[in-house]
Amino acid sequence: MPPAAPPSVAVVIDPGDDAIHTHTALAAHHPPSGRITLHPGPGTTSETGLAHDLLAALGKPPLLPGRFAAGRQPAWEAATAWITALPVTRLTVLRAHRLTARRTMRLLQMRALTGIHLTLVCHRPRLPAALHQALQTADYCVTADFQAARCHYYGATAPVPPLEDEPARLADRWLTLPALERLVSYDSPAPCTGPCTPPPIVFRHRPPPAPLTEQTAREIARRLAIVTAHPRLAAALAAASFTGGSFQQLATARPGDYDDAAASLALHDRARYTDGCATYGVPPWARTFLKAAVCFARLAPGQDQHLLAGPHDRTHLLRMAEAARLRPPQPPAGQHTGRIQWDWREREEARRYDTMLTRHQTPPSP
Repeated sequence: MPPAAPPSVAVVIDPGDDAIHTHTALAAHHPPSGRITLHPGPGTTSETGLAHDLLAALGKPPLLPGRFAAGRQPAWEAATAWITALPVTRLTVLRAHRLTARRTMRLLQMRALTGIHLTLVCHRPRLPAALHQALQTADYCVTADFQAARCHYYGATAPVPPLEDEPARLADRWLTLPALERLVSYDSPAPCTGPCTPPPIVFRHRPPPAPLTEQTAREIARRLAIVTAHPRLAAALAAASFTGGSFQQLATARPGDYDDAAASLALHDRARYTDGCATYGVPPWARTFLKAAVCFARLAPGQDQHLLAGPHDRTHLLRMAEAARLRPPQPPAGQHTGRIQWDWREREEARRYDTMLTRHQTPPSP
């Protein structure tokens, strides 16, 4: 939960538009260390455009896939959800003198929700009227001292060099995950309409997903973090990777089904198509995605209250998985069509079942 009183907004005055301020603030940008530097794109004054810039600064594609109420993308809600779930504690905004009052108010509202330390860099001798007007609603301090400004950009910690990227061969190759075999499935579990506290999962009718290696889990998390800005879709694919659940079963989860303290996720199946309503342990690598999804559902209540996936999300989820180069096991080389086959296992099971029925129903020869 954010603190009751977020830190004061820091306003840095850079009267000469000195390059050292811009370079130092940009050098401080390092999301793994909790520091984001936002350099708003020129030529736009829209609130949504600023939210897209913020998502890009978080390392995510700025657009959210899917249809949304009133045609408005919940970009601010998504950015706020990610900042809440990630270890981001500082946000520095360059060119703050160009912000409209409404865009500044958006940043202040996000600060109130997340408790983030917000620094606005004004490259002018004094605050413009729009910025001054918006700051009247917040506690703020002003400094023109470069060393004080640097402390705001970096915080109390020393600069951390960027982490080395994974080898290209790992980042570019497909990851085949057996847990995704049932993502496209013929089952159709329904959500529970009343209170439901499921017991821990007992895999009676299907084998449990094979545990992921530490390297594979880290690579899945890395790919999901950069392939989409949509917290719900990222959390859905993360959940599928450790539960082995189908899309329909993922769609039964509601925000209250994730318990952050217990690191558990409940999925529902009251008709017992598979193993019934059950609670799954959430591995550490996936918890950020579930936290972001819960926050997103709270901030964007019009998004039909699904935690992981809604009825119209299946195509977007599969496209996202393919963009992240994650797939279920594929047919043998001779049967492969060149496209990712998500329902190959289900079709094979159906074919074997039909063959078995045909064999038993064929009358004996006279």
